[in-house]
Amino acid sequence: MAVALGIGLVSGCAARGRSAPDGRITVWSLENLTPRVEATKKIVAAFEKESGVRVELVGIDEGQLPQLIMSAAAAGTLPDVIGSVPLAPVWQMYTNGLLDTAASGRIVERLGAGTFNRNALTLTGDKNTRLSVPSDAWMQILVYRKDLFAKAGLAVPDSYDTMLQAAKALNGAGNSGMSLATDPSDVFTQQSFEDLALANDCRLVGADGRVGLDSPQCVQAFTTYDQLAADYGAAGTQSVDSTRATYFAGRSSMIVWSTFLLDELAGLRADALPSCERCAADPQYLSDNSGIVTALKGTGAARPAQFGEISSWVVTRTAETAAAEKFVEYMMSGGYEDWFGMAAEGKIPVRNGTAEEPDRYRTAWRASDIGVDTKKPMQSVFPAELLDALAAGVSDMRRWGITEGQGALVGATIGELPIPKAVGAMTSGQISPGEAAKEAAEEVRALQKSLQ
Repeated sequence: MAVALGIGLVSGCAARGRSAPDGRITVWSLENLTPRVEATKKIVAAFEKESGVRVELVGIDEGQLPQLIMSAAAAGTLPDVIGSVPLAPVWQMYTNGLLDTAASGRIVERLGAGTFNRNALTLTGDKNTRLSVPSDAWMQILVYRKDLFAKAGLAVPDSYDTMLQAAKALNGAGNSGMSLATDPSDVFTQQSFEDLALANDCRLVGADGRVGLDSPQCVQAFTTYDQLAADYGAAGTQSVDSTRATYFAGRSSMIVWSTFLLDELAGLRADALPSCERCAADPQYLSDNSGIVTALKGTGAARPAQFGEISSWVVTRTAETAAAEKFVEYMMSGGYEDWFGMAAEGKIPVRNGTAEEPDRYRTAWRASDIGVDTKKPMQSVFPAELLDALAAGVSDMRRWGITEGQGALVGATIGELPIPKAVGAMTSGQISPGEAAKEAAEEVRALQKSLQ
C-alpha cells in the first residue's frame, strides 16, 4: 500500500479541487459482505430521508483499497467518504495529503470528544490533528478449551509460560496444543504475530523510529511463536480458515483469532459451524466450554498487552464537505447502533454514548444480536465479564508503529508481508527464530528507507 499511495499519486491529484456542492456524495464502505451492504443501505436510506443528501454507496474490498485510492486520486474521482478504514490506511492517506482532517476534527468536536474512547482518538490522531472519526474496533483474542484445561489442572493461558505449558500438555493423540497462523501470504499471520509480540514489548519501531524486530524481546517473541505453532501446532501451513476449522473440529486446545470468531463459535453462522463430536447435538457446546483471554503477557514485559484494530470514517480532501460531515455525523449518532449492530462481535463501539446518555452505545452494543443464520443477543451468549473485557480492551489496545507516527511503514509491511514470510520460513523449519527476526528486521528497514 505504501507503493500504491506514493508521492506521484498526490501530485497527480493536486490540481483537482472540490466540485461544486450538489447535495450528492459517494461513500465507499469496506463492509462489503452482502448482509452488511444491505444493512448499510437501510441506514443510508434513513439518512437520505432525514437530510435530503443523496448517497451513492459502493462496497469495496479491503485488499483492493490501495489500488482504488491510487486510481481515484490520480483521476480526481476520490469518494467523499470512506468507511471502516483500518489504522494503517488512515495514516497512509494522511501522510499523502488525501484527507480533510479539519472536517474530521469538526465532526468529533460537534459529537463531543469526551463521548469517545480516549485511546481510539489517540490512535487516529497526530497530536492535535484529527485524521479520522474512529467508529468501532475488533480485538485479537486467545480462545481455549476451559474444560480440557480444568481436567488437566492447567492455568489460564494468559502469558508465554502458561501458553507453552498448556500447549505441551495438551498436544498429541490427534489434538494440537495451539492453532496459530503461519501462512506467509496472509496478513492474518502478521496480526497473530503482532498480538504475541506486543505481549513481550517487541516493537516494530522504537520511539527513535529505528526498526526493532531483531531486539531481544522480538527474538523471544519469534521463539515462542515458533514453539507454539511448529512444535505444538497442526502440521502444514496454517491459515485464517484452517486454524478456525481445527479448533471448531475439537482438534485444538487453543486458537488465536479475532473477535469475529465469537458468533461462529456460538454456532450462529451456518457456513462456519463448530464440527466437534458433541457440537451436532449442541451447537453452543464449544462456546460453553471455551474460555477467552483478551490480553497476553510475555516474559520480557512489565504488563499485558492487547492487540486490535480500529475502523474509522474518513473525509477525503476533495469531498463535498458539508454533506460529507453531515453523513459521518449521522453514522456516529442516529445510525450508529444499526452500524455496529450489523456485526457486534467485531464492531465494538468506540463512541461510548452521548453527552446526555454517556453509556448509551456501550449498553446497546451488549444487547445487539449476533449471528448470521441464527441470531441471539450477545449478552445472552457470552458472560458479562467477557463483554466488560472486550469493551475495556479498546483502552488498552496497542499497535506497532502507529503512536510513533510510522503508519505508512505499518501499511508497507502489510503490503509486502516481510513478517509473515519470516514466520512461514521459521515454522516450516527453514530458518531459526533468530534468523527470522533478523530477516524481518532487514526487510522492514529496506521498506522504511524506500519511504524516506
